[in-house]
Amino acid sequence: MQTSISLVIADDHTLFRQGLRSLLDRRPGLEVVAEVERATDLLPTLASVRCDVLLLAPHLERPVLHDIKALSRVTQVVVVTDSDHPRDGVTALCRGARAVVPKRTSIDTLIEAVHAAAEGLVWMPPEVQAALAEQLNKGTEAQLTAREGEVARCVALGLRNAEVAKRLSITEGTVKTHLNNVFQKLGFRDRLALARYAYRVGLLGLHD
Repeated sequence: MQTSISLVIADDHTLFRQGLRSLLDRRPGLEVVAEVERATDLLPTLASVRCDVLLLAPHLERPVLHDIKALSRVTQVVVVTDSDHPRDGVTALCRGARAVVPKRTSIDTLIEAVHAAAEGLVWMPPEVQAALAEQLNKGTEAQLTAREGEVARCVALGLRNAEVAKRLSITEGTVKTHLNNVFQKLGFRDRLALARYAYRVGLLGLHD
C-alpha cells in the first residue's frame, strides 16, 4: 500500500537540490527518491525508481520544456522556475505539466502543488489563476451559458466538484451536469484538456 508521495528533484544547482530535499524529507507523506542534474538522465532515472511527482527546473544543462510531453507520460510534472515571465509556465502547462511553481514561493505552497499534481489536478499561482479566469471568460462566453462558464473556470483552476459546488452554492450533481455540458460543447473528455484549452484561448497574449 502506497503511504507517501515519491519525488524526484531535477535541477542543475546542487545547493538548491540538497536544500529542497532536506525540507521535503522533513514533511510526512513525502519522500525524495532521487536527484537529477542533467536532462539526459531524466528518463533513465524515472525508469529506475517509483516517481509520483517530478520537480523540474526549466533549464538543466539545456532547456527542458520540450521534454515535458515525454516526461508527463511516466509521471506528474511540477515545473519549479526562477523566471517571473509567464511564457515558460504557460508553455509547460500546455505541454503536460500539472503545476508551475516560482522558486520564490514558500515550501508550503510547493507542497500544495505537489499534492495537487499527485492527484492529477492542475495547480498555478494566484496571479495566473486570475488571468486565466479572465481569458477563459472571453473565450467561452459565446458558447457556454453563464453558469457553465463559471463551472468551467473553477474546474480549469483545479477545483474538485465539491469545491466548485461550495463556491457557486449549487449541488455536486448540478456541477456534474454543467461540466458534462461544457465537455460536450467544447469537445473535451477530461479536466486537464479543459485547463489546457484555457491557455490556448490567449492567456496573457502568449503562444508557442
